[in-house]
Amino acid sequence: MALSFCGNDRGSNAYSVDDGVLDNGCFVDALNLVPHVFLLFITFPILFIGWGSQSSKVQIHHNTWLHFPGHNLRWILTFTLLFVHVCEIAEGIVSNTQMESNHLHLFMPALMGFIAATTSVVYYHNIETANFPKLLLALFIYWILAFITKMIKLWKFAEASLGVKHLRFCITALLVVLYGLLMAVEINVIRVRKYVFFANPQRVKPPEDLQDLGVRFLQPFVNLLSKATYWWMNPLIIGAHKRPIELKKIGKLPIAMRALTNYMRLKDSYEEQRQKTEDPEKSPSIWKSMYRAFGGSILLSSTFRYMADLLGFAGPLCISGIVEHLHNSTEIDRTNKTANMTFGVYFMSSTELLQNTSVLAVLLFLALVLQRTFLQASYYVTIETGINLRGALLAMIYNKILRLSTSNMSMGEMTLGQINNLVAIETNQLMWFLFLCPNLWAMPVQIIMGVILLYYLLGDSALIGAGVILLLAPVQYLIATKLADTQKSTLDYSTDRLKKTTEILKGIKLLKLYAWENIFCDRVEETREKELTSLKTFALYTSMSIFMNAAIPIAAVLATFVTHAYIEEDRLSPSKAFASLALFHILVTPLFLLSTVVRFAVKALVSVQKLSEFLQSDEIGDDSWRNGEMSMSLEVGKKYKYHGDTKAINRKGRYRMDNYEQPMRRQLRPTETEDVAVQVNDGFFTWGSNLSTLTDINIRIPTGQLTMIVGQVGCGKSSLLLAMLGEMQTISGKVYWSKLPDYEILFDGSISKNRYSVAYATQKSWLLNATVEENITFGSPFNKQRYKAVIDACSLQPDIDLLPFGDQTEIGERGINLSGGQRQRICVARALYQNTNIVFLDDPFSALDIHLSDHLMQEGILKFLQDDKRTVVLVTHKLQYLIHADWRGDLKDIQTHDVELYEHWKTLMNRQDQELEKETEMESQTTLERKTLRRAFYSREAKNQIDDEDEEEEVEEDDDDNMSTTTSRRSKIQWKMCCRYLSSGGFLMVFLMVSSKLAKHSVMVAIDYWLAAWTSSNPHNQSLANPFLNATNYTWNDDTQIAQHHSYVPVFIILCGAAIVLCLITSLTVEFLGVAAATNLHHNLLNKIIHAPIRFFDVTPLGQILNRFSADTNIIDQHIPPTLESLTRSTLLCLSAIGVIAFVTPAFLIALVPLAVAFYFIQKYFRVASKDLQDLDDSTQLPLLCHFSETAEGLTTIRAFRHEARFKQRMLELTDTNNTAYLFLSAANRWLEVRTDYLGAVIVLTAAVAAIWSTSQSGLVGLGLTYALTVTNYLNWVVRNLADLEVQMAAVKKVNSFLSTESENYEGSMDVSQVPEDWPQHGEIKIHDLCVRYDTMLKPVLKHVNAYINPGQKVGICGRTGSGKSSLSLTFFNMVDVFEGKIVIDGIDICKLPLQTLRSRLSIILQDPVLFSGSIRLNLDPECTCTDDRLWEALEIAQLKNMVKALPGGLDAVVTEGGENFSVGQRQLFCLARAFVRKSSILIMDEATASIDMATENILQKVVMTAFADRTVVTIAHRVHTILTADLVIVMKRGSIMENGKPEILMEQEDGLFASFVKADM
Repeated sequence: MALSFCGNDRGSNAYSVDDGVLDNGCFVDALNLVPHVFLLFITFPILFIGWGSQSSKVQIHHNTWLHFPGHNLRWILTFTLLFVHVCEIAEGIVSNTQMESNHLHLFMPALMGFIAATTSVVYYHNIETANFPKLLLALFIYWILAFITKMIKLWKFAEASLGVKHLRFCITALLVVLYGLLMAVEINVIRVRKYVFFANPQRVKPPEDLQDLGVRFLQPFVNLLSKATYWWMNPLIIGAHKRPIELKKIGKLPIAMRALTNYMRLKDSYEEQRQKTEDPEKSPSIWKSMYRAFGGSILLSSTFRYMADLLGFAGPLCISGIVEHLHNSTEIDRTNKTANMTFGVYFMSSTELLQNTSVLAVLLFLALVLQRTFLQASYYVTIETGINLRGALLAMIYNKILRLSTSNMSMGEMTLGQINNLVAIETNQLMWFLFLCPNLWAMPVQIIMGVILLYYLLGDSALIGAGVILLLAPVQYLIATKLADTQKSTLDYSTDRLKKTTEILKGIKLLKLYAWENIFCDRVEETREKELTSLKTFALYTSMSIFMNAAIPIAAVLATFVTHAYIEEDRLSPSKAFASLALFHILVTPLFLLSTVVRFAVKALVSVQKLSEFLQSDEIGDDSWRNGEMSMSLEVGKKYKYHGDTKAINRKGRYRMDNYEQPMRRQLRPTETEDVAVQVNDGFFTWGSNLSTLTDINIRIPTGQLTMIVGQVGCGKSSLLLAMLGEMQTISGKVYWSKLPDYEILFDGSISKNRYSVAYATQKSWLLNATVEENITFGSPFNKQRYKAVIDACSLQPDIDLLPFGDQTEIGERGINLSGGQRQRICVARALYQNTNIVFLDDPFSALDIHLSDHLMQEGILKFLQDDKRTVVLVTHKLQYLIHADWRGDLKDIQTHDVELYEHWKTLMNRQDQELEKETEMESQTTLERKTLRRAFYSREAKNQIDDEDEEEEVEEDDDDNMSTTTSRRSKIQWKMCCRYLSSGGFLMVFLMVSSKLAKHSVMVAIDYWLAAWTSSNPHNQSLANPFLNATNYTWNDDTQIAQHHSYVPVFIILCGAAIVLCLITSLTVEFLGVAAATNLHHNLLNKIIHAPIRFFDVTPLGQILNRFSADTNIIDQHIPPTLESLTRSTLLCLSAIGVIAFVTPAFLIALVPLAVAFYFIQKYFRVASKDLQDLDDSTQLPLLCHFSETAEGLTTIRAFRHEARFKQRMLELTDTNNTAYLFLSAANRWLEVRTDYLGAVIVLTAAVAAIWSTSQSGLVGLGLTYALTVTNYLNWVVRNLADLEVQMAAVKKVNSFLSTESENYEGSMDVSQVPEDWPQHGEIKIHDLCVRYDTMLKPVLKHVNAYINPGQKVGICGRTGSGKSSLSLTFFNMVDVFEGKIVIDGIDICKLPLQTLRSRLSIILQDPVLFSGSIRLNLDPECTCTDDRLWEALEIAQLKNMVKALPGGLDAVVTEGGENFSVGQRQLFCLARAFVRKSSILIMDEATASIDMATENILQKVVMTAFADRTVVTIAHRVHTILTADLVIVMKRGSIMENGKPEILMEQEDGLFASFVKADM
């Protein structure tokens, strides 16, 4: 047949125009071509010229992304236009098959229209990018022309009385409407932009965000197509492969998404409600305010969701259509053809088109693409809204924290934990609820629609299947709630286990020295056992949940098809069977998710409840009072009460503050009304509860002078400061702050000091998580001179020199741990540095030793502050400094009024002189702190040279910029780690898992294959296969047919049963494989670490080891198993689906190759980008949470300094950074899902097309298509799970890196049986040519030491810091590497002994007392080998007996964590008792008296002399006078012995080392 435009059918005169030109249908169609051709002719040159000129500047900067008015509407209309054109083409082609010769005019104009519409949108996009609206005229003309030509066609159709029942009429009418609308959009652009026909066109600036180059999140600004497919993410995701994504790369958030914007939105609607309610008690509803602020976006998302769900049902229906019409002849009797002829061509009805399989395949493809696009759009909108909401809530909570009343915080109404929970948990709960909430109303609709469709396909039996699903849904909900409970209990156990592990790690040195590590290790294992039991329950419930999810659809299908076989008259056709199968797959997802969503909704209700309680809690009063103009009485918080009295002493006089309202002792002298900085009149202050804590306070703080407040513990000194700062509740009275004197302003020209901010150093030091420098400057400008002066005054320089990066080192919670004294000095330095007029110091000396206190007092407070003429209020316990608060002869006053204070003070002055003499010698507490710091860093640097295994955690990992290391580090998923993990689970479990998984999926395929065979075997098919059978044969065939039909049922039942059982087995094996692996990994980790040499603990930061036990163990316990399960399941599903399709239509394999390549690249790029974004999200979340807890801890300081605004700003920045990372992460997930979904749609299309062209059975085609539909759901899960697993395997890797640490050599070369029971009997020690080092890489710390100690001698070892005294004490226990020489105790070389034996036979008292939580008995004798009498005897010797007797429970009295419920001195005595309980003949005391007071020290000395009279005691001395009575003194210097002999003899050598030490100590 010749191809002619109008066709050449017999007897038709296609080209005649006798009836008039427009009455020739072919001519009208030709006329329709004109506009399209016109558009192509005009636009192509412009596009080519435009592209040519653009190639020079490759990336147009995005400030040109202007959207013309009606932008989105135009895109939507164009897409609809394209769809209608596709229908028109399909209709034309199908009609053409009915004609004798080819009529090109039926589909040619439609094809050109399709091309023209595509061009129009490309052209429009380019004009918009270039912001050159004049060129839009071409489009305007095109719309007009197209509208006119289509109108003519429609008018002619109407004239020929064609109506709605003809498809072509409907299509033409639709096109007329669309062209009309597009024309209207174009006119609107002209109206708004006035670019043509108007004198002054409008100049338009791009949105503010796009002028800011920092904004990289472009979703709101790109065009609709890029929005839907996340095209703008491509550069970021593909670039991640070359360079890791950093914070710089993701830039800032657009203004509309910033926390501040959303906070304003939420706050406005919250406040609006507060105004509306008449009842002030009733709190405004957070739900309403959330709806007010964010309701619109949720509605939009729900709309998308509904559209996606409805389109989802197109899949099953198209499948049923394709299978049904596959072999039905599409030939229609030619008889009725003439009836449908008008204009000499055929007009078909719409149903006819839908019977064409190829059309259905294309429709199926389009429906899938649209459905997936809508679904991802819905997800994206909810996620963006959720993130916005979280930002707003965080800002609300933070603002509230800054206004919380102090009493709320200190009285435990609002604990830090609660605030942290609000931030970390409750806001996230609400965010997740928002993510899931469209499901709440979308799912019921989806379920109802699904059931209706099933009923339409299968009749009553469908209801039975749906019933099965509905009945099992509550069971799932039950399991979900159980899961949540189990998770809680698991959490409790794991916190308990962590606490015990932390204790062990902190006291590891002691445990090793006493050979107790195994006992304590067992304690942890015991808790771990409980945790594992709970984990097993958790695993059971999880596997049940997975099992239900897999088994419900099988059960439903089984019930439906079996009942259908027995109830219904007509046989089940393949089309219906597979459509219903696909429907069941659709139905399962909402039912499975519904339980989760309901659970989240319940949690969200609880969270909102907590939030509104928090937002309603008490606040501190208004702050205008401190500006001096007004005196306000302050409204503050709750429950507290103190009694006692406080004395304030200053240079001008002394006032008495009492709880008994006494009149003031002494009248004011007239001179005293001088310049007052702060004045309190008749103040009664309380912490709530209306019992005043401070009563009848009258006090003046003179300007520019030092006022001191002294008094006993708990008499309200700190409260007085807080009352002046307005943190307390005022019952009556006033606080006045003086105004700025006028002359000062004139004098300076500007206000030099910030008058209304008070520099305040609290008693409990408070550090920010920042560098040392930032902690001291605290937001003030940096002034080098001043900074240096402050640091010298607080003697911080030596401490700063020890830090790895000097004053740029991070300190605080996540930084380096400083000791108490160091922290306190930094806080004081902060107060000194601030340029404020008034300084409040609350007991700044409490954690400092005497030298530092004196230095701080002289240099800092007296010199630095007084020279500056700043007003200082100092609370202190050190009465010796009262002298500086210049009395002016009022000392007698104190003598007369307050005898006890005076006496106290005199004795103190004397005592202080002695103390100063004593302390000048060796190492004071501070040097000790510095020593520990130095040790930590010295060893850490050494470690960095040795092994760089654990790069991820190391503090110094800043040099990762060079490309090579980065790429190698991020290369591939660690298959080695996967194997390591699986092998920890045990080979049997792995084998079971693999085999059951494979069996399950084979059975699933078998079920569906059997269904295909069953449905294809029915009589219709026989009539197809053998059309010559006549009617008589039919009746004969019927009974056998039914019998044969029923014979399929039993096999079907058996297969379904097997599948259900296998589902159960697989879900159980995976979960329990996980539990087994977790058990093994934790057990090995704990044993390795506990038995590691002590050096390991010096080198590895404690936080890093703890991380292995907390975060990483948690991931291994709870996160890897479900990920692994999901990954294997989705991968196998995809593989089995592809296998089935390839089996049905082998042609599909050809198309598979390009698809597989595309899929490979998508997942490869995504996994790298996803990992980076995940890391960014994690790393930005931590600072945010820390900032919250920091603020809550340092509230009083922040408010005193008046730095609220700065902290708010910081919080908003941190929130935005974290939200940016999270937004990008979710956008990357959408990017992946859109792409995999489109791939899935292409798979469905190719499968359908291949099936239509092949000649396979209709049942098998249905099978293939049903499977192709499932692939779309599971492809993205494969990639997401791979990415997750990759992140989670890092935990296994970190744990594994610790498993390779060397253990100590516990065996020794001697057998335990060779060691005498009572060794060492005498305690004779020979040290022979001893050389010791900490590590093979390091220099020796002891060089060729020789000494001999007689049994029962008392030996003192002294020397400066770092002379090797402590190393020598460790050598006795074989804790360090002895590489030459030996120590022989009672004839046995200790290096040959098993460690357990050696360490259990010697005793040691360490310099820091270590107690473990538990009972006193556990601390003295964890092995439980001693009798109670022996323990009491030991306590009596240590002077503790009476104290312990008084405790509830005696020996079983509780010891809190770290022994916090005893004083340091008492703890040291417990350690002495512990050494005594172990009756060994050698005792080593390592600087035991360094950190205790005089009284305790005397007890210790006495005990050692009496109780240990017959034992050898080696004391490592701290202050020389403690060893003057020893029998033998060894003086060490730089790792070797310098002097050795009796103290008396050594004293006589004038120039000897020992003599010089003693002189310094006198």
